[in-house]
Amino acid sequence: MRPKAIFPILTAALVSAFWGTAAAACPFCTPVVRTFGEDLASADVVVFARLIEAPGGVVDFKDSPLATFDVEKALKGEALLAGEPIVETAYVGEAKPGSWFLLMAAGNSRKLNWATPVPVNDLQREYIPQLMKLPPSGVERLAFFLPRLEHEDEMVARDAFDEFTKAPYEDVIALEDQMQPERLVAWILDPAIPATRRRLYFTMLGVCGDAAHAPLLEKLMRSRDRQDLSGLDAMIACYLTLRGAEGLPLVEELFLKNRDAEFTDAYSAVMAIRFHGTETEIIPQDRLADSLRHLLDRPELADLVIPDLARWEDWEAMDRLVALFKSADEKTSWVRTPVINYLRACPLPEASQRIEELKHIDPEAVRRAYEFFPATSSAEPVKS
Repeated sequence: MRPKAIFPILTAALVSAFWGTAAAACPFCTPVVRTFGEDLASADVVVFARLIEAPGGVVDFKDSPLATFDVEKALKGEALLAGEPIVETAYVGEAKPGSWFLLMAAGNSRKLNWATPVPVNDLQREYIPQLMKLPPSGVERLAFFLPRLEHEDEMVARDAFDEFTKAPYEDVIALEDQMQPERLVAWILDPAIPATRRRLYFTMLGVCGDAAHAPLLEKLMRSRDRQDLSGLDAMIACYLTLRGAEGLPLVEELFLKNRDAEFTDAYSAVMAIRFHGTETEIIPQDRLADSLRHLLDRPELADLVIPDLARWEDWEAMDRLVALFKSADEKTSWVRTPVINYLRACPLPEASQRIEELKHIDPEAVRRAYEFFPATSSAEPVKS
C-alpha cells in the first residue's frame, strides 16, 4: 500500500535533486558520512598520537579531566603545535594507554579546537598519510580507492565506498580498464554486502561488463527473494546498459505493466530509466518515454513519471494525462498538479486550452501548480 502524503513530496525532492546536479559515480548510492579526505582537508592540524592517560568514568566535556595524548607524528600543521608534544582533549572510551589515535584540530597557534579522537590501527595509520598525497579530485584520486573497495579493514573499505559515491560518474567510466567484472559479480552475489555498496557494484558492472552478464541480472530481477532484489534501481540500470533498448520489455513486464509489482520496485525501475534518459545515450529518450507511459495505467503511480515525460517532450501523452486529471479521485488527486505542470511546459497551443478546461474541474490544483512552481516554460519543464 502506497502512503498518500509522503510520496508526492518525496518524489518532488528526489527528481529535483537528480536533475539539478551532475550524476555521481554511483547515482543510486548515498554517502553515509564525510570521508577521511574531507576531514583531513578541512583540519588545520592532523597528528598521530598515543594515549597517555584517560580520565575514566563519565566524561561530560565540561568539568571532567581531559585525556592526554603524546604526539608521535604530525601529518599537517606541525608549526601550529609550537613544539608541544602533549595534547589534552576530551575522550570517551576504554582504550588502554599506548593506543594509537588520529587527532585533528581547527584553529591557530593561539588556540586549537580538537575534534573527537579517532582510534586507529596499523592499516589505518598506513592508509591515512596516503590520502593526504592524493589530488583533490579526478580519475587519479578515484583509482587509488578502486582496489580498496571491500578492503580487509572495514574503515578503509567504507571510506573508499564514500569516495566513489561523491566522485563524478565520468571518473568511474574512465576506470573501466582497471575494473575486474568477475570480482564485481562476486561482491554482488555476496549476501554480506550491504545494499548501498551493491548499488555501486552494479553501476561499475554496467561500465566494465558485457552481454554475458545480462542473464545473471535477468535471474535476479525475476527473483521473489528480496535479498536478490537488493539495489534494484542500480541493477535495472546496469541491465539496460548491457542490453540497451532490447532490455526494456523485461523491465516493463516485471515492474511497469505488472499491477502486482510493489511500489518500491516500480520506483526503482523509474529511477533506472530516468538515469538512462538523463545521463547516457544508450537508449533513445522516446523509447524510454514509451516505457514510462505504462505507469499512466496505474493512476496511483502516474505522478512518478509525468515530470520525465515533460522533460523529454513527450507531448503524445497529453490526452492520457488530461483523462487522468478528469478521473482522479481522493486517492489519486495528487496527480492533478503534475498534469497541469506538464501542460504548462508543453509548447502546443492545445495545452493552454486544456488548462482552461481543467481549471473548471479543479481550480485549486491549477492554483497550486502556478503558486508552487511559478517559473516554467517549454524550455524548462516543471519538476513536479
